Amino acid sequence: MATTERDYYEILGLPRDASEQDVKRAFRKLARELHPDVSELPDADERFRQVAEAYEVLSNPERRQLYDRLGHAGLRSGGFQPGHFDFGSLSDLFSAFFGDDLFAGATRARRGRGADAVAEIAIDLADAARGASVSVPFDVAVECDRCHGNGAEPGAAISTCDVCGGMGQVQHVSRSAFGEFVRTQTCPQCGGAGRLVSELCTECAGRGRRIEERTLDVDVPAGIHDGQRIRISGEGHAGVLGGRGGDLYVRVRVRPDLRFVREANDLLSTADLTMTQAALGATILLPTIDGEETVSFEPGTQPGEIVVLRGKGMPVLQGRGRGDHRVLVNVLVPEHLDDEQRKLLREFQRSEDERTYRSDQGLFDRLKSAFR
Repeated sequence: MATTERDYYEILGLPRDASEQDVKRAFRKLARELHPDVSELPDADERFRQVAEAYEVLSNPERRQLYDRLGHAGLRSGGFQPGHFDFGSLSDLFSAFFGDDLFAGATRARRGRGADAVAEIAIDLADAARGASVSVPFDVAVECDRCHGNGAEPGAAISTCDVCGGMGQVQHVSRSAFGEFVRTQTCPQCGGAGRLVSELCTECAGRGRRIEERTLDVDVPAGIHDGQRIRISGEGHAGVLGGRGGDLYVRVRVRPDLRFVREANDLLSTADLTMTQAALGATILLPTIDGEETVSFEPGTQPGEIVVLRGKGMPVLQGRGRGDHRVLVNVLVPEHLDDEQRKLLREFQRSEDERTYRSDQGLFDRLKSAFR
């Protein structure tokens, strides 16, 4: 059901006579639970958006009165557009995570979560099977040591912007026959910071951050697949004005291994048998992801036949068990024969009959089975 079809009081879990403080408390409680930065619920994004929309309406006396009288239709006629929220300084939202004293004092500068950082590493298939600890270099924005993230030269005066009142945004209200229209834009004087600095930090030019190259040891779990990412919380770019840091996402590339083909958690390789080995049976050493393995082939082994080594494939990522290792048989036909060998083969050919060979599953079907 769309947000505009749901009752805002129901979304916040409030009665219709709830006070302004009740609305604020309900929003803070739900924000702690549903904000996408902290919630692991699959529908957290949508539910948080609904809570935010409900708060935007019920925390505004004029909008709430219009909603109480005419419902969602009244809001739309008054120019309110669901999904485009104005949280002012976002103090109510950030207070839910950092406490009410975050915005106390003379300044109301807007703190912001840092952006996520991205890095990439390459590992061998054997490392993907065992798991590995890899040193990951990456560039990241860190808090400036000189200004400690506030963007001001030490000792410089910091004051609240007198244009936006520390909100970082200004609103323009226009009236028409269809109601009031509110347009919000970044404050032109403070650039959205909500404050004015008399002298910018000479180290970071007022940005509060600087770029630094870091190296982090990252544990790559066994069974990881090529292209998957590992999320490391809080190791991304530093937040604005002391806000929470972003996350680091490490993309893992698994180098191809010429000995194996990976299919999900299974591995496929080939075994070359001579014509006589295939006919008489043989025991040979074959490479597996764990090292060499002794594998026996029955007499009469056919080209394209599959020998399955159970549990010798890749580990299941964040689970139990392992896939299988499938060995596809390739029979080598001799190219160069001496006179004696040719004579022996002709004698064998004369002794062949319908019982010498069997015809069951075709080579093409066996190849399809191998890749399945």
